[in-house]
Amino acid sequence: MYITITAQKLGGNYSQSSTDFVDYLEKENQGLEQEDIEHFFNQYGDEIDAKEVVKEIDSNTAKLKNREPKFYSITVSPSQSELRKLQNSSEDLKTYTRAIMKDYATSFNREINGKPITVDDIKYFAKIEHQRTFKGTDKQVRENQPFATKILELKNNIRKIEYQQLEGNIKQMKTQIAKLEAEAPHQQNGKRIVQGTKKEGNQSHVHIIVSRKDASNSVSLSPGSKHKASEVEMHGKIVKRGFDRDAFFTKAESSFDKTFGYKRNYAESYKSKKDFIKNPKLYFTTLLGLPASEKAIAFKMLAKSGVPIASIPTNQVQLALKTIRYLKRGVDVAIKSGSIGI
Repeated sequence: MYITITAQKLGGNYSQSSTDFVDYLEKENQGLEQEDIEHFFNQYGDEIDAKEVVKEIDSNTAKLKNREPKFYSITVSPSQSELRKLQNSSEDLKTYTRAIMKDYATSFNREINGKPITVDDIKYFAKIEHQRTFKGTDKQVRENQPFATKILELKNNIRKIEYQQLEGNIKQMKTQIAKLEAEAPHQQNGKRIVQGTKKEGNQSHVHIIVSRKDASNSVSLSPGSKHKASEVEMHGKIVKRGFDRDAFFTKAESSFDKTFGYKRNYAESYKSKKDFIKNPKLYFTTLLGLPASEKAIAFKMLAKSGVPIASIPTNQVQLALKTIRYLKRGVDVAIKSGSIGI
């Protein structure tokens, strides 16, 4: 599972409308038949129109300044292993979204009218998408780039020859292009992966737009708060403040496992990510101490993410700092692809 929480940000000041973001989330519906369209939903409603989402989010911004975010974006991306556990991607992800938004609410160290925050205090809308495309920052695109550069150069030379600006053998250049296309290290369905290529397999994920203000439009609720959980005196009263991201990510992972009976391997857990960041030695020690069957699954997960498995230390003596530093870069990729993000 990979979950991110991002503040709305469009330039120096924050946009006063959620229109652009909602339009972006509607892109996958273009050209689809009515029965195939994915609608927005919230805790209690389905098939919510995009215009209604914009209206509800934009009208719920009382007393927010221009340089304050009006909403936050939460992206929930289950791993391929987690997606295989779902019976129906759309309906199951709706169920899961509604579960983690309860977790989101209880992760605020706040009270409204003397009562802890519940999901009914959160104004949010969510949408499920089933496609992803490769970005320029993806490993596959980056490692294919040298081949892309040479192919582009050859194509430019062919055009120059056709316009009599350069001399050369077009047939020979086309043969070179075909060879480079085939030699690019990352292919999908027999074609070189480039930026914009649709990723194969189940790519279902959830986008959630959540208002900065509570449902009554009176209290500001920021998951981006620097305060984890604390109390402060304001106007002579003790006020609770803060959002515990660590608690939210832990609860979100647990909610998935309980809801779908998912048996999570250490290598894909949020705990493993924290161990890896804070104490790499503990991470590798725990990895090596797993039961044989679980260790095999963990190594398989890491191998799929490009970690040099042959170099992972096999005993405690080999858990030297130098070895850990060497592996850190590769394991970090695996952690990001299989765990909840911070």
